[in-house]
Amino acid sequence: MKSIPRALLAVGLALTVTACSSPDSPTAPDTPASSAGSPSAGPSASGSALAPATVRTLAGTDTAPFDQSRSLQAPPGWTVTVWARVPGARLLAWTADRRLLVSRPKSGDVVALTPGSGDAAPTSSTLVSGLNQPHGLALSGGTLYVAESDQVDRFTYAGGRLSGRQVVVDGLPDAKSPELGGQYAHALKSVAVGRDGALYVSVGSTGNISAEDRDADPERASILRVPPGGKPAVFARGVRNGTGLAVDPGGAVWTAVNNRDNIGYPHKGDDQGKVMQWYVNDHPLEPLARLTASRDLGWPYCNPDPDLRPGAKNSPLSYTARPFVRDLQTNPDGAKLDCAKLPPVEQGMGAHSAPLGLSFAVNPGLPGGYGPGALVGVHGSWNRNPPRPPEVSFFAWRDGTLGPQQTLLTGFQLKDGSRWGRPVMAVQGPDQALYVSDDLAGAIYRVTAARTPG
Repeated sequence: MKSIPRALLAVGLALTVTACSSPDSPTAPDTPASSAGSPSAGPSASGSALAPATVRTLAGTDTAPFDQSRSLQAPPGWTVTVWARVPGARLLAWTADRRLLVSRPKSGDVVALTPGSGDAAPTSSTLVSGLNQPHGLALSGGTLYVAESDQVDRFTYAGGRLSGRQVVVDGLPDAKSPELGGQYAHALKSVAVGRDGALYVSVGSTGNISAEDRDADPERASILRVPPGGKPAVFARGVRNGTGLAVDPGGAVWTAVNNRDNIGYPHKGDDQGKVMQWYVNDHPLEPLARLTASRDLGWPYCNPDPDLRPGAKNSPLSYTARPFVRDLQTNPDGAKLDCAKLPPVEQGMGAHSAPLGLSFAVNPGLPGGYGPGALVGVHGSWNRNPPRPPEVSFFAWRDGTLGPQQTLLTGFQLKDGSRWGRPVMAVQGPDQALYVSDDLAGAIYRVTAARTPG
């Protein structure tokens, strides 16, 4: 495929490079505004509160941060084990021959983990190296797609080896794109394969409110669709950083989005337009949205609003089917985009949650009453006061859509706001266990449910 042409960026590009979790810099330090503890764990699907689970280690996995006892909150009776140590582990994909693939953007490679027998740690091998920030992984039959920061590669996968590399999408924008001058806050790309055989590729925004992304070529802050043998075209736009990208059981594509930071208060009154911490803390929500052709998620002109009493300082919050409000800093008179015409966001998470990896657990889904649903790795905030804690979230799949967020695994953040781990992605393995990547701890966790007496 020929390179996608690039247009020169307009003068005055707003390269505000703040990001909800600095997701493209896995080793960036946390900078919480103040100390605060994590909220108490909510009920599990069975109705029981989450319970403490001491994190187990296997031979060779007990180096820092696991050189001291660590504990998480998990469904009662569930076990969390440090299954493997993989520095910089990001997105995950299981192969048909039961190997777990792990992308490592900083190292430029993809690692394959082959499970051992019994309680042994897996063996690790490098599947491919020398790539440019490889991030998204998608398998379709014997084909593996790898999203680099500037292109998508296709490989033939068999028996733990790759062959026949082909570039199927190139010319994607990243920090090396000449018109961007080395400034790209969300260069990492994700990829999914649709039921129709098309590729879906997330292309993040260059900055926090870089509105020029919507007019760039190729368009940034979007999800591209690439039909088999065809050229990329924008499928959904106004998607600030849709790192989470997955196909649901019915064949629809969903994205989990890192939304914008430092939003101004949009409602009438003396504070209108001001950036205030109390409002920034919970606005805008982080969307979990079903994508359709030409859908617009509003960024940076419209923001999904969790307030049930819009404008009230202590408004109750909701994250289901939420409407959009105008962004006064970028769309003060509504001329840029009519926010009232945008379909409500199906689901969402608290502001600055920084959702990253997205996957669907089906057939039969998770045990313990959870069933089928979506799993989201929540990386946690960098600019919230108090900081939003990292977690693994679950959204039940019922009647062709997703229900509200439920906390499945939490406790990576200490009472002083510091963190020893930050989950990126959770996937269900062929053994029905959950496997969770953590780029801060450099670990893959294996999470198993309590056995039901038979």
